[in-house]
Amino acid sequence: MKFTRADRESSASVRRKRGVLLFLRDLLVIFAVAVLVSFLIKTFLIRSFFIPSSSMEQTLLLDDRIIVNQLVPEVAPIERGDVVVFKDPGGWLPAREETPLPPIAAAADWFFAFVGLSAPDSNDHLVKRVIGLPGDHVVCCNALGQMSVNGVPLDEPYVALPPGESKVSQDDFDQTVPEDSLWVMGDNRYNSKDSRYNGQTPLKGFVPIENVVGRAFVVSWPVSHWSWLGNYPEVFEGVEQGSG
Repeated sequence: MKFTRADRESSASVRRKRGVLLFLRDLLVIFAVAVLVSFLIKTFLIRSFFIPSSSMEQTLLLDDRIIVNQLVPEVAPIERGDVVVFKDPGGWLPAREETPLPPIAAAADWFFAFVGLSAPDSNDHLVKRVIGLPGDHVVCCNALGQMSVNGVPLDEPYVALPPGESKVSQDDFDQTVPEDSLWVMGDNRYNSKDSRYNGQTPLKGFVPIENVVGRAFVVSWPVSHWSWLGNYPEVFEGVEQGSG
């Protein structure tokens, strides 16, 4: 049986179309797998947040993006000095109106949030540094302007203070952290509405550990701000577990 030139060209055309369809199928599968993997990573391992305020300067600047390890505190325990993202315990954030987005923008925002590339709920969360764990006795300030945890004065290199100021908190406090709660403070001590200034809220300024989304471990954007976020273990060296 002989094949004409037209037959060969027709067969080649079919193979090309089949090849294009297979390529598109593989591309679709790869995309679907990538979206699924991104979703699983965002749901169980890490996710991104942006910084909505200046309360953590100079460690974190306004609009920085951070990557948060969501295995803390479910798998790995929270430690003093950790920078944590947590849901509003109630009354920390002012009520705000949701501005509706155009349908296309809303769909894009939903998709990027789904795969963990954006964080539209960042304004519903707070970012602070853990100072006191359950049972810790947190006091400020001594004659040198230092804060202490369980009687151990802290030398805090991450704190930003106004020029000429040495006292690490504008207002004194003396608190014992309740069970399953945290005492958190911003690094920008004179411009942070943290545990010190939420005493009139239902939980008296303490943050339930169950409200913690995770520990921030890296500044991912902008590139010029890229850095690892440590928890300064040397600052809390010698601080023993509080007894309440």
